[in-house]
Amino acid sequence: MAGNTTVLEQIFLTSPSCDAWNLIMERALYHLACFIFLLAYMGGSGIFGCIFIFLLMALGCLCTTMWGWLLACGLDIFVWNLLLTFACIVQVSHLLYRLRKESYGEDYDCLYQTLYHPLQVPIDVFKEIAQCSGMQIQTLSTDQSYALEGKTPIDRLSLLISGRVKVSLDGQFLHYIFPYQFLDSPEWESLRPSEEGTFQVTLTAETDCSYISWPRKKLYLLLAKEKYIARLFAVLLGFDISQKLYALNDKLFAKFGLRFDIRLPSLYRVLGPYSESAAAIGPAVEPLASLLPQDPLHVHKAPPVMSHQPGGNRAPRPESGIMASSVLQRGHPRLLSHTRAPLAPTQTPEL
Repeated sequence: MAGNTTVLEQIFLTSPSCDAWNLIMERALYHLACFIFLLAYMGGSGIFGCIFIFLLMALGCLCTTMWGWLLACGLDIFVWNLLLTFACIVQVSHLLYRLRKESYGEDYDCLYQTLYHPLQVPIDVFKEIAQCSGMQIQTLSTDQSYALEGKTPIDRLSLLISGRVKVSLDGQFLHYIFPYQFLDSPEWESLRPSEEGTFQVTLTAETDCSYISWPRKKLYLLLAKEKYIARLFAVLLGFDISQKLYALNDKLFAKFGLRFDIRLPSLYRVLGPYSESAAAIGPAVEPLASLLPQDPLHVHKAPPVMSHQPGGNRAPRPESGIMASSVLQRGHPRLLSHTRAPLAPTQTPEL
């Protein structure tokens, strides 16, 4: 080979200078290192993906370091792979330190893993949401009220972390609020940023509870600044309100053993909080049951739903917007203000 040729010319313009290929395969340690490198390159994005990549890279470089020292007997192979192993270990240590530093406590970490991580919310976005809440966990003791109807102003948005909260109106039970549900999502959605209002229901802790709160004005500023966070909260609040509506429908089922469609406007004056006694409800069941063959779409017999049955197994309910409007227009104070513009009433038979 000519001595004045460059490296690129030797690679692309000339044939390999190997007299003979080595027919003896390298030892298993070399192939193990290559396999580990292959797995490392399959790592994903994000901080956990980077930890996976650099951890396997460090292991693969360690294998090639041992191969260069014990089998290849090459000092250059040993030194370079030893340096690469050290660099990967340093990178993994830095990532683990960042992960520990970005931990906000057990409650916030569980909140992220339960509510935000399934939606693939980046950790940096969750950091802004957590900082907006002041990074504080607030508590309620048993029988302590979070809000009193007609008295407590709507000046925050809260999310229950642990415990159980009872929602009632005029002393009558409406539904429960469970962990990782918003305490006051209907009240939050009922007001515009420039409006003021008070709770129309009473929220009382049935057990020792913990929750986080976002101040109303501070959260509005964050939502106006970050459109992604605004869409995220819109999805979470909408789902939470729909779960509360379904809880009211389950309450009707628990009373009568019949699965009523809560879109029926005429049901609320019989089944709602204005029923004065159980004796007043009893006679109302007979005419309702007599309508079952005529209108099976709205009222149908259903087997009892066990308390441990997840709420996600419910059958899809059509015309959910009309359902919400019809019930709310009958005077449900918990969700009345959530519908700002009344929808057209459904054409349903009076019971």
